Amino acid sequence: MLCHVLLISSKTEHSSQYERRRDSFGMFDGYDSCSEDTSSSSSSEESEEEVAPLPSNLPIIKNNGQVYTYPDGKSGMATCEMCGMVGVRDAFYSKTKRFCSVSCSRSYSSNSKKASILARLQVTGKPPTKKAKVLQKQPLVAKLAAYAQYQATLQNQAKTKAAAVSMEGFSWGNYINSNSFTAAPVTCFKHAPMGTCWGDISENVRVEVPNTDCSLPAKVFWIAGIVKLAGYNALLRYEGFENDSGLDFWCNICGSDIHPVGWCAASGKPLVPPRTIQHKYTNWKGFLVKRLTGAKTLPPDFSQKVSESMQYPFKPCMRVEVVDKRHLCRTRVAVVESIIGGRLRLVYEESEDRTDDFWCHMHSPLIHHIGWSRSIGHRFKRSDITKKQDGHFDTPPHLFAKVKEVDQSGEWFKEGMKLEAIDPLNLSTICVATIRKVLADGFLMIGIDGSEAADGSDWFCYHATSPSIFPVGFCEINMIELTPPRGYTKLPFKWFDYLRETGSIAAPVKLFNKDVPNHGFRVGMKLEAVDLMEPRLICVATVTRIIHRLLRIHFDGWEEEYDQWVDSSRESQSGSSKQKKKAKSQQYKGHKKMTTLQLKEELIDGEDYNFLQGTSDQESNGSANFYIKQEP
Repeated sequence: MLCHVLLISSKTEHSSQYERRRDSFGMFDGYDSCSEDTSSSSSSEESEEEVAPLPSNLPIIKNNGQVYTYPDGKSGMATCEMCGMVGVRDAFYSKTKRFCSVSCSRSYSSNSKKASILARLQVTGKPPTKKAKVLQKQPLVAKLAAYAQYQATLQNQAKTKAAAVSMEGFSWGNYINSNSFTAAPVTCFKHAPMGTCWGDISENVRVEVPNTDCSLPAKVFWIAGIVKLAGYNALLRYEGFENDSGLDFWCNICGSDIHPVGWCAASGKPLVPPRTIQHKYTNWKGFLVKRLTGAKTLPPDFSQKVSESMQYPFKPCMRVEVVDKRHLCRTRVAVVESIIGGRLRLVYEESEDRTDDFWCHMHSPLIHHIGWSRSIGHRFKRSDITKKQDGHFDTPPHLFAKVKEVDQSGEWFKEGMKLEAIDPLNLSTICVATIRKVLADGFLMIGIDGSEAADGSDWFCYHATSPSIFPVGFCEINMIELTPPRGYTKLPFKWFDYLRETGSIAAPVKLFNKDVPNHGFRVGMKLEAVDLMEPRLICVATVTRIIHRLLRIHFDGWEEEYDQWVDSSRESQSGSSKQKKKAKSQQYKGHKKMTTLQLKEELIDGEDYNFLQGTSDQESNGSANFYIKQEP
């Protein structure tokens, strides 16, 4: 499973509106970020579906298109405060049972939360869905739904003005400084640009940057040192200000205006001291020689490496197999629509208006090459399109993330074995689960006990080495709350009793992945994280727990029930992907050394630096009179 937390930057990704459905691999990318048009409506066949009258004893219920068994009939009914859907309380989302799904819960919270830089980067309202429309065929249900909808509408209208702040209104620098937070370093994110070739860029590294404290009409530069790092962002201080932080500023180290010391000399650009301190020294050349001799700077090819790290092998019009978000037990063909930061916007091939889309990372275990499903025995929905559309072509298999090879000939997972697994419907919980089917190449179909659809359409596929599945007792050992099967009354839950009652056996511990990479994350670190339940959003987040390779991500400004468990690393990949990564690591080995480049005295104390003197210091009132010019 891939970790899909992102280091601090300043980008959000936009896609269509979100409608929540069960996610297969919750640990890296959700598959659901489809548009409101497709999520709140469906085919005419679906829209006209008749709902039979609910029996008085409520033996079964329908929720989100899934059929659930109703265990005891004592929990009563509940009304979704967002869309007005009425259903069995036990089937509703979260501990409070106020909403029928995460989508409704998120939409309600987004509309009611006061504006905060800690809130989501983008929120959307959500009208009543087709579920409420269908249920209105029941007279009593219709009245309850209409009333709940009316109440929610009034509240939303009163609070809609308190929308979340866009990225333009949020400053990572201010957020980090004002709260003395620590950001996760770039090296923690192997899947992100520069993650594998960041080197030892750290505090006190010197760079050449535009001088904003200057009245010259042309762009001029000066040398600054890194005071603090926060992901890609660095707090810089101009040389000569010593302990004065008055003109400190944040910028992105990977920006086009950030250069290693010596770039101005090679480019014929002038170095001009900031106006505030230009009278502080009479010999700026001597000052720079003293300050910079032996200091560290960026490698000369840093900007080239930044550009190379943002080149992605996936291209628009490539065809892939991806999980069908309406029936998680099968895959469908989708087409890459666009690529941003290694994240793919995928559109189902049969979507005529190209709105049935969602986001996932190019290394997500949700996507596979054409033919993957047939090769391992996974269910696949054949496309109604008889031939490829013009310009579409199959993605080469070697571009996809590889999984470890496993030996299924000896002792192996079997159908019916019990284990613990992250619930893809609620990524904040780890639940009691069962292996429902064993596929080829180490893949397993898994269901969450007590909440599975009767037809198995919500089974989800994990690889045997996935960090999202755990042996029986994992939560107890690591002091994590284990979510028992829905309707199970013998609490506190005891695995021994449950296995005896169900006549089941636990999956052997030795079959699980126990590798723990040195990921570098620490509790309290700040980062930007994809909301895997609404993957078009990238949010301000905090690492709150670390259990081996698992990270618990908390979205700042949101309740803990929205926290998500994610994998910290993608080092579990092997095969051709691993070989390519090894080669890439060797390629950047020299580059990493270059980031420790020491500025030698001859680079500064030579003929390259010449003072062009205008008026004297005493006569000068501007910054254009004394400056250092570097001749190429």
